[in-house]
Amino acid sequence: MLKVGVLGAGHLGKIHLKLLNQSNKYNLVGFYDPIKENAQKVAAEFGYKAFDTIQDLINAVDVVDIVTPTLSHFDCAKEAIEKGKHIFIEKPITKTVEEADALIELAKKHQVKGQVGHVERFNPAFTAVKNSITNPMFIETHRLAEFNPRGTDVPVVLDLMIHDIDIILSVVKSKVKKVNASGVSVISDTPDIANARIEFENGCVANLTASRISLKNMRKTRFFQRDAYIAVDFFEKATEVVRMKDAPEKPGDFDMILQNAEGVKKQIYFENPTVDANNAILDELETFADAINNNTTPIVTLEQGTEALRIAHLIINNF
Repeated sequence: MLKVGVLGAGHLGKIHLKLLNQSNKYNLVGFYDPIKENAQKVAAEFGYKAFDTIQDLINAVDVVDIVTPTLSHFDCAKEAIEKGKHIFIEKPITKTVEEADALIELAKKHQVKGQVGHVERFNPAFTAVKNSITNPMFIETHRLAEFNPRGTDVPVVLDLMIHDIDIILSVVKSKVKKVNASGVSVISDTPDIANARIEFENGCVANLTASRISLKNMRKTRFFQRDAYIAVDFFEKATEVVRMKDAPEKPGDFDMILQNAEGVKKQIYFENPTVDANNAILDELETFADAINNNTTPIVTLEQGTEALRIAHLIINNF
């Protein structure tokens, strides 16, 4: 079992603490939170050990789980890496691409592993169909959230849309060619609603919409490729796969057949992949433990987290 400590005991930090405490792949040593009253409250309520300084926590563990505000990600990660500790770091990886690049170099120098908390990669609806997403040519995403003051210190692109940017980059095996975007500030100092169009060198186009002032929550992505339409509902954890194949010579009474102007007939059929319930946060933390113990590549690398951040900033700079 790897000794792990958590930096940050806010809303998400407390979730990480609870799951790491339950995990049989980690030994939770404790946590550090700079707000003394919060640290004392969490320690008293849950029984986790509160460390007096970041340095004390880092020295006591093998893995540092960074669940602090984005602005402090770089400093926390740098300190942990320089002490030879593996890091799990919440998304976005850092505030700037330059900081993220520096972390990648530090991790290589000190031979430690890092993983970024792009948790939607572990959403069971996505994992159920990701192997079916082979060559998407058009992707449409909608990520809408009811207003929550948490997260409004950064643009909606870094708060919400970055999840979809990472998912898209994980399935499109091509470089980004062009980005167009627009964003509107409604209640915050930074954009609360954003739309982006990403064009890839292979011809794929992705259209992304994100809002944090919606009346309802929605997290849906649709992938269109030559042989299939694949819909993933990240919120409801449901999938829909529609495929087309050459129609049989003698279709059955209930077969759905389409015929184009040239007379070519195609049969439409539906697949219902099994979506197994899971805890995505626990999965991402435990797969990181596996990567450390087996000396394999983490599922969401520091490089991938950095590329998602780079595209996010391209979008923001297009506003």
